[in-house]
Amino acid sequence: MKMIALIDYGSGNIHSAARALRVAANNAKKTREIRVTSDPDALATADRIVLPGVGHFADCMANLKARDGLIDALEENVIKGGKPFLGICVGMQLMADIGREDGETAGLGWIGGSVEKITPGDGLPVPHMGWNEISGSGNTHPLLAGLGANRHMYFVHSYAFKPEQSEHIAAQTVYGAPMTAAVARDNLFGTQFHPEKSQTAGLQLLSNFVTWTP
Repeated sequence: MKMIALIDYGSGNIHSAARALRVAANNAKKTREIRVTSDPDALATADRIVLPGVGHFADCMANLKARDGLIDALEENVIKGGKPFLGICVGMQLMADIGREDGETAGLGWIGGSVEKITPGDGLPVPHMGWNEISGSGNTHPLLAGLGANRHMYFVHSYAFKPEQSEHIAAQTVYGAPMTAAVARDNLFGTQFHPEKSQTAGLQLLSNFVTWTP
């Protein structure tokens, strides 16, 4: 049986993400083991990898570094090995070069850019919390296919990814001003929103990830 590794490093909405991935695999008519793991060696046997993230950029990066060998295993399997990778919320932000929450913290450096505090203007509150519609950027990414007319996703964040190259923006949302909702490069995909909390559209995105061949 193929296995999806859901990385548990003390900074993610693990149980909700695991449930949603099981439903998504079933919806895609695929039999997949969803393995919650912090074991670097488990990534070698995974078919694809999911990195969730909740909280502050600096804390999440510190927690990831604290798992001995985990970043090296991610580099080996995702960047060198080309396995499909999904980053969720701060898990997506960690792909950036740098995060500017609680000072400056180096990220994984997988997609050039920085994570900056959102400035929506118009008196809108920060954090940005709730349902917002996403729109594709350029050619629609395979993970955004089949979402239907209701493309609303659930967001909870105060910082957003600003990629250096616009072609790495897979989707945007508008909260007073446009901001990145999803990023993509090669076998990498990341969402600022929480697909596991985004009902039908979020489950469709996860089903797309289960069957995605970059």
